[in-house]
Amino acid sequence: MDQSFALADLDTRALLLVPPARPLRGRVVLPGSKSITNRALLLAGLAKGRSHLKGALKSDDTARMAEALVAMGVRIEEPDATSFVVAGTGRLLPPPAPLFLGNAGTATRFLTAAASLVEGEVVVDGDPHMRKRPIAPLIEALARLGIEASAPTGCPPVTIKGKGGFSGRRVEIDAGLSSQYVSALLMLAAFGEAPVEIVLKGQAIGARGYVDLTQAAMAAFGAEVTPLGPGAWRVAPTRYHAADLMIEPDASAATYLWAAAALTGGDVDLGLPPETFTQPDARAYALIRAFPRLPSVIEGSQMQDAVPTLAALAAFNEGPVRFTGIANLRVKECDRVHAMASELQRVRPGLAREEGDDLIVMGDPALAGSRHPARIETYADHRIAMSMALVGLLVGGIAILDPTCVGKTYPGFWQALADLGVALEKLD
Repeated sequence: MDQSFALADLDTRALLLVPPARPLRGRVVLPGSKSITNRALLLAGLAKGRSHLKGALKSDDTARMAEALVAMGVRIEEPDATSFVVAGTGRLLPPPAPLFLGNAGTATRFLTAAASLVEGEVVVDGDPHMRKRPIAPLIEALARLGIEASAPTGCPPVTIKGKGGFSGRRVEIDAGLSSQYVSALLMLAAFGEAPVEIVLKGQAIGARGYVDLTQAAMAAFGAEVTPLGPGAWRVAPTRYHAADLMIEPDASAATYLWAAAALTGGDVDLGLPPETFTQPDARAYALIRAFPRLPSVIEGSQMQDAVPTLAALAAFNEGPVRFTGIANLRVKECDRVHAMASELQRVRPGLAREEGDDLIVMGDPALAGSRHPARIETYADHRIAMSMALVGLLVGGIAILDPTCVGKTYPGFWQALADLGVALEKLD
């Protein structure tokens, strides 16, 4: 099978998946981790010297981060498809125009904090979807550090009036909506005049594992972070030095391939074992292995980006699955709880529903091999597109609208499916 699905050439309104007649088997090279790439880009941009980032992700999200850093005086070269060479001076300059970050949540939250290091005004903005994503808790925390920032709607655009640094030494943050607020403060704190303590308000934090990723990335660039308990950290005023970093593959992307193998009874080689991933979504592997006997309740707060993948699997499970702890999914690129419930319902009425902030999927193994033509809305959300594509591996007639939205984090997703033997047809 010779199918080419480069995003630049994918000028089609929808892609129809033809369920494969055999198990999916083969080797797939995963893209680099989006989460680690964007952290490494920012830290390299804040560092003094020349850093080499290898195995990096090149996608819409990481391009937004790189473009914003260049606008603030950082030099970035891209010698090949998986590398960045970042030359920083240890400071950021005022950008000539507002920083437009599309719907890149990591870039928006991280740069909102980092922009306070600029001497001058910086506006951080995004597309209509990003303008609905909350940032008020981060703005309030920055104010406690003496940083002047405003977001009148509680969402972007954000205006930061930077003074080249900050003097605050302790800040409390409500991270119930997003761990990215904590990560943004941690990375900024290395520029303090003295050690800075960051303390959670309460113990609620979305996907704590991403804070661990932030600490590991900071350490690679010379920062010193000391945990003070389960909800507090002290960051030394070290600033950052240049470093060379090999970025691990993306665990969120891996979940789609692990699930595709589980659904079709196949075997997809990703080049490294699941236990070597440090990203939180790798926890989904143990659940995927249990298919078609997934647990009746899955608590998804610490592997949020994997929940849509698991929800697609649950459609074919031997019993119903309730996903809990996922209220934060309502403030991602779209309301993912509502989106997954709606699109699974589009495949077959009664297949899923919302109950409060929980998602309930009524598993039915008999759904496999059936035909339920449906055009799947993706809400400009890459994870809805890729997760619902999994349904199309076993159900005939599933077409994914706006297929290029996968370019946000996994531009090669459709090509990977095609290379494994999934037939894809472009539709008008």
